[in-house]
Amino acid sequence: MVMSLGLLFLVFMLALGLTPPPLTQDNARYKHFLSQHYDGNPRGRNDRYCESMMVIRGLTTPCKEINTFIHYKKGSIKAICGTKNGIPHGENLRRSKSPFQITTCRHVGGSPRPPCRYRATQGFRDIVVACENGLPVHFDESLFLRQPAGH
Repeated sequence: MVMSLGLLFLVFMLALGLTPPPLTQDNARYKHFLSQHYDGNPRGRNDRYCESMMVIRGLTTPCKEINTFIHYKKGSIKAICGTKNGIPHGENLRRSKSPFQITTCRHVGGSPRPPCRYRATQGFRDIVVACENGLPVHFDESLFLRQPAGH
């Protein structure tokens, strides 16, 4: 039994050593993207929402000037990095083919030190992200939906 556990441990350690570093790094960057910009089930989307979410996500030391939270399924956000829900935008960026529900939080205080005050803006926007190895790793901007001519 002890030998089986030792062998299992050895196989586990070898598997860890075989994980390619770039994949591990990309996964960390994707997780960081999610921690800063993803909230699939928001509770309210007003100024109080922004103030609490910015604190919870660690974006208030110093006060981050602007941050956008995306309220949709992770799979749909990841799909921007492929052809299913994304198209090239500028250099090394991808724009969503469909709008996402978002909340943008803008810092409205004068000091970059807490307590931070934020103003919330909600809407549906196309979003632009940078991708690495099929994963979003940077939120670049959100774009207002264009109205067709004559509306």
